[in-house]
Amino acid sequence: MKKVGFISLGCPKNLVDSEVMMGQLQQKGYEITGDAAEAETLVVNTCGFIDAAKKESIEAILEAARLKTEGKCKRLVVAGCLVERYREELRAEIPEVDAFIGTSQINDITTVADERVNTRQLPVLPLGNQTATYLYDERVPRVLATPGHYAFVKIAEGCDRPCAFCFIPQMRGHFRSRRFGSVVAEAKQLAAKGVKEIILVAQDSSRYGEDLGERDALAALMRELCRLEGVEWVRVMYTYPTHISDAFLDVLAEEPKAVKYLDMPLQHASQNVLRLMKRGGSRASLERLIGRVRERVPGLAVRTTFITGFPGETEEDFEELRAFVRGVEFDRVGVFTYSDEEGTPAFELPDKVDPKVASRRRARLMKEQSRISLRKNRARVGETVRVLFEGASDETDLLWQGRTGAQAPDIDGCVLINDAPEGRNPEPGDFVNVRITEAQEYDLVGRIV
Repeated sequence: MKKVGFISLGCPKNLVDSEVMMGQLQQKGYEITGDAAEAETLVVNTCGFIDAAKKESIEAILEAARLKTEGKCKRLVVAGCLVERYREELRAEIPEVDAFIGTSQINDITTVADERVNTRQLPVLPLGNQTATYLYDERVPRVLATPGHYAFVKIAEGCDRPCAFCFIPQMRGHFRSRRFGSVVAEAKQLAAKGVKEIILVAQDSSRYGEDLGERDALAALMRELCRLEGVEWVRVMYTYPTHISDAFLDVLAEEPKAVKYLDMPLQHASQNVLRLMKRGGSRASLERLIGRVRERVPGLAVRTTFITGFPGETEEDFEELRAFVRGVEFDRVGVFTYSDEEGTPAFELPDKVDPKVASRRRARLMKEQSRISLRKNRARVGETVRVLFEGASDETDLLWQGRTGAQAPDIDGCVLINDAPEGRNPEPGDFVNVRITEAQEYDLVGRIV
C-alpha cells in the first residue's frame, strides 16, 4: 500500500480541500501518513493569499522537493491557491513537481498521484470569474485532519466581493453555495463519527444560499443543524458586515447549540480607508452594527480582523481605527499588515505606507486590544463555564486545555485547566464545567468542578 503525505497550508477552507483529497486517495487504496519523510507521494496544498503565506507555501514545496531528491518520495503534487496564481512560474522554477492542480481540480488528485500518469503537462483550468464550478458534497469521502470532536464544513466556495486588497475571487472563482440538504447530510455523517462541533466556513458565509434564490438560508441551515442528534455546537466563521440579518442573529440568540460567537472581519473603521478598500461604510455605521448585534444577542462574543498600512492610510485614519477598537471593545481581534498583492486593485493605488510604519501600527493596535482582552477575561474570574475538553495543553503536558463557545479553534485563546476532582479523567470531546480562577491576556485558567 503506497503511503501519501499531506502538507496543508492556509485557512480552514483549504484544509477541507486537503481532507477531501485524502479521502479520495484513501478510497483508492493509499495509506495516509503524518510523517512526510515516510511518504512515497507528497501533496502540498498551498495558500496564495498574502506575502507571508506565499513564502510559507514556497518553502514547503522546496522542502518536499528535497524529500523527493533525497528521501522516499517518488511523486510530488502541488495544489491550491498558489497554483492558480503562479502556475507557469512554479512549473518553470521547480521541475521536481510532477503535477500542479488548481482549486477546481480537487477531484483529479487520484489521477495525478498515480506514478504511471504523465501529468507534467496537465492543464490548470483558468478560473476567470464565472467559470469555476467545483463544490464537494456529502458523497465525497473525507479524512478529518482536525481532532475528532470538531470539523469544518464548507458551505460555499468563491467570492464576488470587490475588496481592493484581495485576490481570492481570481483564485477561487465566483460565489456558489452548496445545496442545503448536502450540508445537513454531511453534518449528520460527521455527528455519527463523534464530531461535537460543526464549524461552517466559506469565503463569505453570510451570503450562503443567495445564489440559489434563498433568503435567510444561513439562519435556516443553522436551525436545522442545531436539531441534529450528537451535534453540541454550531459555529459560523467569515461573515460579512453588510449581510448580518436579524434572522441569523435570532438563531444565535435562541438556539442553545448555536454558539454566541460572531466572526466578522471589518478590515478598518476609517471611512476614507474603507472607501479605498472598496468595502464602504464608516466608523459610525460599524458602531451601529456592533450595537445592534449585541442588543439582539446578549452575551455575544464578537471577533474581527483589521489591516494596518493599507495604501492611503494616514496617521489620522489609524487613530480613528484605534479609537474605534478602544470604544467598541471587541472580544477577539486579529491584525494583519497590508500585503501589496500584484493583480489586485490596491496594488495600483498611490500613497503606499512604509511596511515599518504598518508594523508599528499593528503592534499599537494589538497592544490596545490586549488590554481590553485582559480586562474582559478578569471579569470572568469566579464564573463557571461550559468547556469543550481538548486534552493536553499545547503549551505543557502539565496542563489540560479546552474551549468555551466564545473561543474558536486555532485563532482564539483557550481555557487552561490545572485541576480536577480526583479520579476525573475527561476524554477529548467531552464537555466539562470549569470554574475560572485566573485570567491571562488571551487565555483563561480554571479547574474542573
